[in-house]
Amino acid sequence: MKKIKIESFLEIYTSIDELPETIFSLMQEAILARDTAYAPYSEFYVGAAILLENGVVVRGSNQENAAYPSGLCAERTAIYYASAQYPNTTFKAIAISAKAKNKATSQPIPPCGSCRQAIAEYEIRQREAIPIYFMGDQGEVWKSDSLENLLPLLFTSKYL
Repeated sequence: MKKIKIESFLEIYTSIDELPETIFSLMQEAILARDTAYAPYSEFYVGAAILLENGVVVRGSNQENAAYPSGLCAERTAIYYASAQYPNTTFKAIAISAKAKNKATSQPIPPCGSCRQAIAEYEIRQREAIPIYFMGDQGEVWKSDSLENLLPLLFTSKYL
């Protein structure tokens, strides 16, 4: 038997104010998107903003449904809209912000597994890493230089 060690490295900013100007603005867009979330069941609101290579920022928020599998996360809402409206345009960065209705969310909230897989598809497709910045509604912002850092051992089309 053999064991392997897989490590992830994140950059941690103590607050949104420490972010580079472009990313600060992108996170502000994610916060605006978060405030448009439709989350009557979980009362957990998520916003995502994607900076495209052409300078356009695309926003998405989570959209719930009483039939739970029919809803969609903020990240995938933004990703699929960006891809539909701006096909073949590279994603330069993604910002994500989440908050709960009845409590402070100071722990950075990363993308869920389904969203990680969706982001992976676009990172592979564009052959370029996508920096991902994520936070709660306050406190630290964490940055991953690429999705593979958050989802090692990616499932890709090479397995099909």
